[in-house]
Amino acid sequence: MTPPALPPTVAAHVPTGILIDGAWRPAASGRTFTVSDPGTTESLFDVADAGSDDALDALTAASNAFPEWRATAPRVRSELLRAVFETITARTEDIAALVTAEGGKPLAESRAEVAYGADYIRWYAEQAVRFEGLARRAPSGTNHQLVLRRAVGPALLITPWNFPIAMIARKVAPALAAGCSVVIKPAQLTPLTTAYVAEIIRAELADRGLPTGVINVLPSASARSISGPLLSDPRLRKLSFTGSTEVGSALLKASADTVLRTSMELGGNAPFLVFEDADIDAAVTGAVQAKMRNAGQTCVAANRFLVHASVAEEFTAALTVAFDKLVVGHGADEGVTVGPLIEEAAVDRVQEVVAEAVDGGARVRIGAERPDRAGYFYNPTVLDRVSPDLRVITEETFGPVAPVVTFGSEDEAVALANSTPFGLVAYAYTRDIGRVLRLAESVDTGMLGVNRGLVSDASAPFGGVKSSGLGREGGEAGIEEYLDSVYVAI
Repeated sequence: MTPPALPPTVAAHVPTGILIDGAWRPAASGRTFTVSDPGTTESLFDVADAGSDDALDALTAASNAFPEWRATAPRVRSELLRAVFETITARTEDIAALVTAEGGKPLAESRAEVAYGADYIRWYAEQAVRFEGLARRAPSGTNHQLVLRRAVGPALLITPWNFPIAMIARKVAPALAAGCSVVIKPAQLTPLTTAYVAEIIRAELADRGLPTGVINVLPSASARSISGPLLSDPRLRKLSFTGSTEVGSALLKASADTVLRTSMELGGNAPFLVFEDADIDAAVTGAVQAKMRNAGQTCVAANRFLVHASVAEEFTAALTVAFDKLVVGHGADEGVTVGPLIEEAAVDRVQEVVAEAVDGGARVRIGAERPDRAGYFYNPTVLDRVSPDLRVITEETFGPVAPVVTFGSEDEAVALANSTPFGLVAYAYTRDIGRVLRLAESVDTGMLGVNRGLVSDASAPFGGVKSSGLGREGGEAGIEEYLDSVYVAI
């Protein structure tokens, strides 16, 4: 059934323009692009398509607002973020409906994302008044040392489509807390939630008499038309990007000429390790949680299920039963637990990777097909007898597919887990605390979930190693990305 339209309280208040220096306006070119519902393929809104001229205007606004914003008392910045947190929390249902409409995920997941994103804003509202500096006598005894923390400068924040409120919240909150002004480039597929949240922040700035150029938003169908002119402009001092390793690498190269401060949260290929002593019921519950959030379209989604041979059939059979209970449908429909993929190309890629796996000897336990309905859907899929050299293992699938590979020893499991250029997150189920400590030392990853399928937390550092990026978001480390140290010798 086609879901009802967005609630009037949302539809009437979604900005569809470009936000520059406190005003929503059309693109300089007059161009727009269409945002659609992936669960029906129907159009939602036409949104202003920003170009290079708009990008430079936004940077000018951010650059002009930066000195006053950096000089604003930390307590004032803190109270502003706290007010934004309270407004977002009060509007949870409206924002969740918007997340579901443009991104497709079930409403329960969208509500959870709103809470998760809001938690970053609350956390950094608290951190805004807790910059740690240093004051001490030099070891030589000839002078004193003072270390101050100071905002880096105007920041470009580029976000992905899969978590439209969480991804922007964990970038914009520490940036504003630190005293940086921002230019935001939301994903072309899901710009509406970002615009809605940005309007909340803009209104709070205006109501408090603070510079509205602190936050600027550039929806665009061409990321290069935004990033190109901004990365070459010396007024920009910080880039934070979440997305693919390929694009992240290109942005790092483009940032070199101006020696731009960068943080990158890039691709993943998360191993989910199930050892012979694991609680299988708990492992299956965690596997569904780690794999099926947003239909598998998350950078921390479990991508490779590495299971000890002695429990592989028990785990795979139970996972198949759990997947069979999932309900595929439009995210706004009651009882749905798996929404659509984001676009047709995503479905095509998942179909291709699964077909290659089956041709390579993998066995389908459930799924491996597209349901007969409108929208970009793919049924939850479990594969076993999977060879580790298949693309379903070596590449990030970004879909509802769980391939199972068996191992015989802990050393083999670690070798399989590390046999990828990526290292964002790993999951492990075991009752052996000694093994947990060994895995923490030996698995190449920035995060490790032990006996749980969820690791993300606003108060903890989020990020990876190797080709999964550099820098961290969340926790005390997250605000460090937007601060410079200034050493004063007295």
